[in-house]
Amino acid sequence: MSESTKKHKAEAPKRLKFGIFVCSTSRYQKMKKGEQVEDVSGDLIEFLLKNAGHTIAFRKLIPDDKTLIEEGIRQALASADLDVVVFCGGTGVAPSDITIETVSPFLEKVLPGFGEIFRRFSFDMIGSAAVLSRAIAGVAKGKAFFCIPGSPDAVKLCSEKLILPEVAHIVKHARE
Repeated sequence: MSESTKKHKAEAPKRLKFGIFVCSTSRYQKMKKGEQVEDVSGDLIEFLLKNAGHTIAFRKLIPDDKTLIEEGIRQALASADLDVVVFCGGTGVAPSDITIETVSPFLEKVLPGFGEIFRRFSFDMIGSAAVLSRAIAGVAKGKAFFCIPGSPDAVKLCSEKLILPEVAHIVKHARE
């Protein structure tokens, strides 16, 4: 790690406030019917973030719906004390997977390396199926945004290898 990177990381905030959106139409429909909803990936990301000393401002289950995703983005952008927003799910290649397409226009800067490195790590785990994996990161209004796949393995990989090691560094620069 370069000396400037070490310095920047040392100056970065230590505890961040996260907002989590889990995008899943099937789980959302179950929840609306009053049925028990199992959200392994949402539970996992919340656990990993809290275990790293961060705070969860909110966690919401929403369907793969452009209007509701946009509403969530606007709410997050308007929140003065929110540092990071994670959208989990809806990043595949099916026509209903619209998270990345919906979030991207709101980003002021995109961090292409996030998706590139995620796919590189994914390739080591799942082989050529990694070409189907989509993930992005970027910044807007001093906040970091991440769109990650909804599988528990992808959540673990993104959180442990990419988000947690760099999120404070990203937020620091986004606020300069």
